[in-house]
Amino acid sequence: MLKIIFLILMSGGIPVAIAMAGASLIYLIYQDTTPPFVVIHRMVSGIDSFPLLAVPFFILAGNLMNNAGITNRIYNYALALVGWLKGGLGHVNVVGSVIFAGMSGTAIADAAGLGTIEIKAMKDHGYSTEFAVGVTAASATLGPIIPPSLPFVIYGMMANVSVGALFLAGILPGVLMALLMMVTVAYFAHINGWGSDVKFEWPRVIKALIETAVVIAWPLSIWYLVTQLGFQPQWTVFAAIGVLFAADRIFDFQAVLPIMTPVLLIGGMTTGVFTPTEGAIAACVWALILGLLWYRTMTIKMFVKVCLETVETTATVLFIVAAASIFGWMLTATGVTAAIGEWVLGFTKEPWMFLLLANLLMLFVGCFLEPTAAITILVPILVPICQKLGIDLVHFGLVMVLNLMIGLLHPPMGMVLFVLARVAKLSVERTTMAILPWLVPLLGSLVVITYVPSLVLWLPKLVY
Repeated sequence: MLKIIFLILMSGGIPVAIAMAGASLIYLIYQDTTPPFVVIHRMVSGIDSFPLLAVPFFILAGNLMNNAGITNRIYNYALALVGWLKGGLGHVNVVGSVIFAGMSGTAIADAAGLGTIEIKAMKDHGYSTEFAVGVTAASATLGPIIPPSLPFVIYGMMANVSVGALFLAGILPGVLMALLMMVTVAYFAHINGWGSDVKFEWPRVIKALIETAVVIAWPLSIWYLVTQLGFQPQWTVFAAIGVLFAADRIFDFQAVLPIMTPVLLIGGMTTGVFTPTEGAIAACVWALILGLLWYRTMTIKMFVKVCLETVETTATVLFIVAAASIFGWMLTATGVTAAIGEWVLGFTKEPWMFLLLANLLMLFVGCFLEPTAAITILVPILVPICQKLGIDLVHFGLVMVLNLMIGLLHPPMGMVLFVLARVAKLSVERTTMAILPWLVPLLGSLVVITYVPSLVLWLPKLVY
C-alpha cells in the first residue's frame, strides 16, 4: 500500500520529496499503530549525520569556483591542450568537464557552469546546437564520478562505506568515460569533415603540457619528500603550496591552481590529514583564496550571493535526503526490502545476473527520481543483496551513481536535460534527441565498469 500511495502522489505532479514523506505519513495514519510523529523524528535523524556536512561545503566550493571566473580559466587551458584536434571544441568540452568535475561534485553544476560557455563557443564556431548540447550533457555526467562527488558522500553514509575509497574508485572510470567520449567526438569530426578550431602553436601547447606536468609532479614530489626523505608532512605541504603560488605568478598558468582542488582533497583524505567533511571545508577555503585573494575575481557581494544560493540548494538536497530516509525506513519496516531480496535471490544467485538486473532497475529509477532520493531508497534494498552475493560495495556504489547520472539525461525527471534545454534555448524534445547518440559511450562505460571491477577497485586497494 505504501508504494501505491507514493505512485499516486507522484502521478499527481507532487514533488518527489513531498510524495515520499506524504506517503509515509498517510500510511502511518491509515495503519493507526505508530504515532505520526515518527515521520518527523525519522526525517530529522536521517540528516543528523556528520558526513552529510560535506554536502553544503562541496556545493559551496563548486559555486565559488563557478562564480569566481575559474570556469573561463579551465576552458582556456583545455582549449590550448586539445583545441587543435579535429572537432577541437568537442574535445575541449570533455577535458573541461573532467577538470571542473574535480571541483563541483555534481552533474548539474557542470552543465550549468561550463555548459553555458561551451555551448556558446561551439555555436559560434559553426557546430550544430544539437551536437554542442549532446557532448555537454554526456561530459556533465563526469561531475559525480571524478572526485569530489556529492552522490558518493550520500551513498557512503547510507551503505557505511569509506567515502575516501569511493572518491579513489571514481578516478580510473572517469578517465575511461572521458576517453570514450573523445573517441565519439573524433568519430563525429571524421564523418562531418570537421577540422580544428584553433591553430596548432607550439608555445601554447607546450605551456599547457607544462601545466599538466606540474599538476602530476607536484603531489608526487610531496609524496617523495615525506615518505622517502622523511620531511615533516605539514611543513612540506605548506612549502610546496608556496612554491606552487610562486610558479603560478612567474609563468601565469591558466588552470594549475584550480586543478589542484581534487589533488588536495584526495591527498588529504588518503593520508589521513582530514576527513571528507573537513576536506569539503578545505576545498571552500582553497576556492576563497583563489577567488578573493589570488585572482581577485570575486567580491564580498558576490560571496554573499553565492552563500545564499548554496543555502537554497543545500535545503533542497537535505529535504530530499530527509524524506527519502523515512520512506526507506518504511520500506524496510513493512518488509518490502526483505521481500525484494528474497525474490531476487530466488530468481538468481549469480552476481553477474544480479548486476544486470540492478543496472536495468537503476537506469529506470534514474529517469524518475533525483539521484539523492534514488540512492537513499535503493541502498537499503540492493546493498543487503550485494553483501549476500559477495559484491564489493565500493564497486557497486560507482555502478549505482553512474546509472543515476545517465538517468539525469532522460525525461521525465532528467535535470541535466532541462538545464541544457534552457541554456541552449532548445525544446526538451530536440534536446532529448541530441543526447541519444551520446548514450553509446556512456552505456559502454557502464558495461565495462560493471563487469571489470578491478578497474574500479585498483586504486582503493592500492591506498587502503
